[in-house]
Amino acid sequence: MSAISYQQIVQARACLAMYLPQTRLQPAPSVSMLANAEVALKLESEQPTGSFKVRGALHALVVNLQRRKISEVVTASTGNHGAAVAFAASLLHVACTVFLPVNPNPTKRGRIIGLGANVRDTGRDLSEAAAHAASYAERDGAYFLNDATDRDLPAGPATIACEILEQRPDTDAFIVPVGDTAFIRGIAAAVRHLRPQARVIGVQAEGAPAYYRSWKAGKVVLPDASSTIADGLDPQAPLPENVEEIHRLLDDFCLVSDEEMLATMRHLILEERVLSEPAGAAATAALIHRKGFSFGKKPTAIVSGCNISPQVLRSMCAHPLLWQGQETVTATNKLHQV
Repeated sequence: MSAISYQQIVQARACLAMYLPQTRLQPAPSVSMLANAEVALKLESEQPTGSFKVRGALHALVVNLQRRKISEVVTASTGNHGAAVAFAASLLHVACTVFLPVNPNPTKRGRIIGLGANVRDTGRDLSEAAAHAASYAERDGAYFLNDATDRDLPAGPATIACEILEQRPDTDAFIVPVGDTAFIRGIAAAVRHLRPQARVIGVQAEGAPAYYRSWKAGKVVLPDASSTIADGLDPQAPLPENVEEIHRLLDDFCLVSDEEMLATMRHLILEERVLSEPAGAAATAALIHRKGFSFGKKPTAIVSGCNISPQVLRSMCAHPLLWQGQETVTATNKLHQV
């Protein structure tokens, strides 16, 4: 699987402009103070489904409808990709079935059903749900839209990098959460075409570090049992072609803990008025907590989603504030005096 071309990204922008608004990029003064950099946030959490995933799903479905007749689009998801496919299917008048692992995020499951998709809860994890979806999609007229393997999908999220560089041309680092890698593969492909000197840095959950370990090794490292509050950062087993591509395209990669994501979620909503789910806060958490990393002077962190389950919301509300330490209190006081 080769990186997407710039022509594909240009075509994706034209396609998505007919359906989706450009999302906001806003300064984050409190995060900038903590990260010692001029941080901006790209708010993909403001997409119609509350996640960046709608870009890739919509683009892939449009492109494949142009190639052949599709009677039903099928996918597997922990939630946000499923909602994105359901939204795209509803918009384009195609039947949709989404396979979820058992005990999914109830907020995301409810959103998928609300968008008109059929939902099947099956499989202990995303890999098992995807196997069931692939088998189901063997019927005539079905299209299995797998965000880990679909060749057309990454051009959708690649358009985020194009928007960022128009909104903030001097961005010198893109901080991107990593699940099944389509997101960061798209971002990195666009950045290499448009601003090759900028750094692309991936962020994954400490409890689900399969792609991080594979990126470091330069080959697939099979995951141990994963456990993270960030369901969007808990992918299927790493695929060799995806590992090869991120190993070539990414400048760096780091991990954040569940506690750091929860603390960052609370910080974002109280200080920046930005709602995020754990995966959506991961990039910002890296900027705040990974002091030894070179994030540049003007990094942009992508807030990838905001679909929070009630359980995670309770955990966030109970979490200590980031600024309880004296250094952070001083920084926050300075901000309030401005």
